[in-house]
Amino acid sequence: MQSASHLKCPKCGEIVLRFQDAKRLHEDAIEMYRRKHGLLSADEIRAVRERFNLNQANLARLLRLGANTVSRWESGRNVQTAAMDILLRLIRDLPGSIDFLRHHAA
Repeated sequence: MQSASHLKCPKCGEIVLRFQDAKRLHEDAIEMYRRKHGLLSADEIRAVRERFNLNQANLARLLRLGANTVSRWESGRNVQTAAMDILLRLIRDLPGSIDFLRHHAA
């Protein structure tokens, strides 16, 4: 984990971050949250998707998610819920689960 450069007002003490530093802090916080709660990492989610030759939109459709949700998980911008994490693990670990989803997805 890296520290972010910041500017601090000498009079009021307000701290201002550059956009890239704020973005990095957000991504680091999501990574820490995933580790603390035992959730799949962004790379692990990507590996599940790629194992079944799915693009992000296809996986999102199978899971009945918004089109950009998987992209946000894989880029570290958002974190999946515990329920979605379990479903991703079922896809990864339970043979036939992806076929079940393909059959029952809208």
